[in-house]
Amino acid sequence: MIGTPGKGITACDEGPGTIGDRLAAVGVENTEENRRSYRQVLFEARDANEYLSAAILDPETLYQKSSDSGDLFPKVLMDRGIVPGVKPHLKVYALPGQSGATVMQGLDSLAARCAEYKAAGCEFAKWRSPMEIDVANGQPSDVIIEANMRDLARYALICQAEGLVPIVEPDVSLKGDHDLETAVRVNLKIQSELFKAMLDHGVYMEGAVLKSNMVNPGKDCATSYTVDEIAVANLQVFRRCFPTAMVTANFLSGGQSLEDAAARLDAINKHKGPRDPWNLSFSWSAAIQMPLFQLCKGTGELQLEAMGELYVKELAIASAAARGEWTRSGTDGDHKGKK
Repeated sequence: MIGTPGKGITACDEGPGTIGDRLAAVGVENTEENRRSYRQVLFEARDANEYLSAAILDPETLYQKSSDSGDLFPKVLMDRGIVPGVKPHLKVYALPGQSGATVMQGLDSLAARCAEYKAAGCEFAKWRSPMEIDVANGQPSDVIIEANMRDLARYALICQAEGLVPIVEPDVSLKGDHDLETAVRVNLKIQSELFKAMLDHGVYMEGAVLKSNMVNPGKDCATSYTVDEIAVANLQVFRRCFPTAMVTANFLSGGQSLEDAAARLDAINKHKGPRDPWNLSFSWSAAIQMPLFQLCKGTGELQLEAMGELYVKELAIASAAARGEWTRSGTDGDHKGKK
């Protein structure tokens, strides 16, 4: 169900601190009730289920209830045909000698937490391993890539053992001035290492989902690229390493605007050919949610009705892009080189 064509994943897994920062930026108090009512809009907005196959929750949200039905949010989602999942409480820490690059921490207690999440109604779990391309400091190094991808493989294996579908998320940041060719090379190395590690660990590949960054030049890259060049680069990486056993990949937005993310996802799907069997869709957070918070600026409170209406309009754009049926505006999706 997660890989339903034309549908995507709404990523609502920001912790209380992250949501608090977003609320504070528009003058709204960070209370548990404000967080709960905001989540309810994302889960219960009219027609949102037409565009969503799944939702990623923060552990706090698993135990919050709808003010309308009184049901816990995982049940609310399931009743609407949206699969509920969770971002586990894991952490990252900087590995000494690696220029600040991080690896995963907390796998030793993951099995017990997965059992709790399953009992709370979750069907999947998602974990992100963040990395940056820093050519001057040799990052991501072989050590960092191997450590992160093996940790993701262990995480996936533990999730499956506890009855949860693992979503594995290797996330290469947009930061930096690297060109598109470097991004292709680094992403290919990372994803190849991930899939090898998953196979080595005995992960059931058909029962796992990839959540990947789009292959993009660094945001400060001096070279300009068209949206079509970026789309071809993404498919080039997948064609070289993405197992056909994994039927879906859901791209994160990773600091892209909704307009750029939608234009690039649409172009990727338009360039798909007979040898590209995967469902390629979205799992976006900030690209969709940040415009919602702007509706609250200057009001001191959540504008729930307006937020719900805009949210569904944004999901419709994302869904069209996932089908290759979105028409971009102007140069949306192109990378404009920084001179």
